[in-house]
Amino acid sequence: MKKLVAEFIGTAVLVLFGCGAAVLGGDAIGQTGIAFAFGLAIVAMAYGIGPISGCHINPAVSLGVFVAGRMPAGEMLRYWVAQFAGALVGAFVLAIIAGSTASLGQNGWGPGYLGEYALPAALVFEVVFTAIFVIVILGSTAAAAPAGFAGLAIGLTLVAIHLVGIQVTGVSVNPARSFGPALLAGGHALAQLWLFIVAPLAGGLLGALFYRFKALED
Repeated sequence: MKKLVAEFIGTAVLVLFGCGAAVLGGDAIGQTGIAFAFGLAIVAMAYGIGPISGCHINPAVSLGVFVAGRMPAGEMLRYWVAQFAGALVGAFVLAIIAGSTASLGQNGWGPGYLGEYALPAALVFEVVFTAIFVIVILGSTAAAAPAGFAGLAIGLTLVAIHLVGIQVTGVSVNPARSFGPALLAGGHALAQLWLFIVAPLAGGLLGALFYRFKALED
């Protein structure tokens, strides 16, 4: 239960920091500031709840950890429930602060959304960059990795991913992070939510296969 509480809190914090930066401070801090907000949220939670749950706070990461053989399926599913619930609560708190559910940092693509990239670009970005993210996570938390630096490596990787992809999809690489804002915003965001569930999970699976088949094991 402690692990699930940690994952719930961690995912809520990720939405509050990352999406909150976009909604409440985006005009002042720009895309670079938003990217760092997401990354620093991961760094904070990695050291805050990492010793308890491993700080997945992302269903795609939990899937990757499972595929790599580092957690059982039942625990992965329980993590998913805690992560989706945490993201929804984080988005709800953000909506209260913002005074609206119209803009909660929801992901998207196509006409009218940031760089107006097409569906194929959004799909490829989310799959490929989630795979990269999961590779970094599994590698930096492996037994042979330097101790104490995983949180920093993972957080900075998420910053880099956002610097590359905010204009493409707003950057999900995390089904839970997309779920909370989209569910409350509704409409177009909810209609496009499927991609931000399917693509990150596919990317998480892809990244984990390198470890499942020992291609990146020391």
